[in-house]
Amino acid sequence: MTGWLIFFFALFLASLGYASYKSYAKNRSSDDFMLAGSNIGTILGFLTFSAALFSAFTFMGMPDFFRTHGVGAWIFLGLSDALMVFFLIWFGFALRKRASEVGYKGVAGFIQSCFRNKWAGYLIFLSSFLFLIPYVAIQIRGISIFLNAAFPDLLPYWGWSAILVVIMLIYSEIGGLKAIMYSDAIQGVILLVVIWIIGVTCLNMAGGLHSALEKVADSNAGLLSLPGPKGLFSSPFLIASAIAIVMIPVSQPQFTTRLVVMKNLKSVHKMAYAVGIFAILVILPTAFIGLYGAVKYPEASTADFLSAALLFDQANPIAALAVVGLFAACLSTTNAQIFALGTELRSLLSGSDKRNMRITQVAILVFSLIVLVFSTYMSDELVLLARVSFAGTSMIAPVVLGAVLFKNPPKSLLIVSAIALTYFVLSLLELVPAGFAGLPTDAAMYCILIPVTAVLMIAHHFTHKTTYEA
Repeated sequence: MTGWLIFFFALFLASLGYASYKSYAKNRSSDDFMLAGSNIGTILGFLTFSAALFSAFTFMGMPDFFRTHGVGAWIFLGLSDALMVFFLIWFGFALRKRASEVGYKGVAGFIQSCFRNKWAGYLIFLSSFLFLIPYVAIQIRGISIFLNAAFPDLLPYWGWSAILVVIMLIYSEIGGLKAIMYSDAIQGVILLVVIWIIGVTCLNMAGGLHSALEKVADSNAGLLSLPGPKGLFSSPFLIASAIAIVMIPVSQPQFTTRLVVMKNLKSVHKMAYAVGIFAILVILPTAFIGLYGAVKYPEASTADFLSAALLFDQANPIAALAVVGLFAACLSTTNAQIFALGTELRSLLSGSDKRNMRITQVAILVFSLIVLVFSTYMSDELVLLARVSFAGTSMIAPVVLGAVLFKNPPKSLLIVSAIALTYFVLSLLELVPAGFAGLPTDAAMYCILIPVTAVLMIAHHFTHKTTYEA
């Protein structure tokens, strides 16, 4: 397999090098570097959005999630992503219209301008920092688990993580956001091809769909129904997960920015439809891999199952392509998230363009080092950790939606989101009760946050004549 690995890695790194070269401009402005010139077409936009959304946690986390918790994983992610696509169509229109009025350099700066309040921008940046750092660490942790299991004597966990972070820093520094988008496009294509090849292979090795389902029904029937063998997929969990995932374009800045930098609204709508199709295509084969794992590796650890299903049970060329695909997925997502944090910081800075760029580049380096440290302490529950990130950032969704909907958004939304975010973080630290009224924390917070936000927005609509009609 070594020869295939060298070949595919050389091809991948050469494509990254070419993309960096095409993206580099000597006299580029900070907007060109951080926002890719705000002229992204449908195909590149769809691939970069999809690749950032369906990353290493999809490739590695979802097969293990299906294996452990069953078919409810399809509702958890597949249905929620479908709902998000419909929301994207409206939100993309409203966001772009508002951004054209107040300007856009990042979500934090955009919110600061809309609310005319510097603390509003700081709240957005704090939310992004608190939950994107662990989310990026999840991606690095995932690929490190896989590579360490595949090559146990070559490098420790942190060694693989360090290599990935160094490549990410070099690549993003050369080409900026456009280079990252090209990387996303490459990763998206690799991900879709590899996951289907492995998915079909695993399904065949399990004896076909019908045979595999019968074997699972005999050994662990709970995998084939809700709420799953461990009771994870309860109604509150699924509803709260759907809300958190639908809010991703609102609360996760790397996705919000991708909507703004698209060439025009028509491209945004085409991109949204394509993301919906991509979601179905990329999640379905992970169910096949998970089903295979439930049949052949029901008691294996996450690392053992993934290394077997994605590597050792595959033909050498496919196993090598899987390694490169996982590396590409992790690199792409890490790039997108860390760069998004840099964009958010830069949107809050004042002063000369050159000074702001220097501060931003140093900050990206610092963020990368923090992620590298975090990745050594993360657990192996990749999907559930990703869900925490989605839920955490969704606590500030009322602020972003208020900025998009109103010319003078109500300041009370800042207080509501700040309280919700604070309680959510404290619950993770076990300093306050995790959930109440028999509901998990995120579901309980949504039961309060959604009606309170609706009341505040409706009251503001009828008491102010400067409502922005999106």
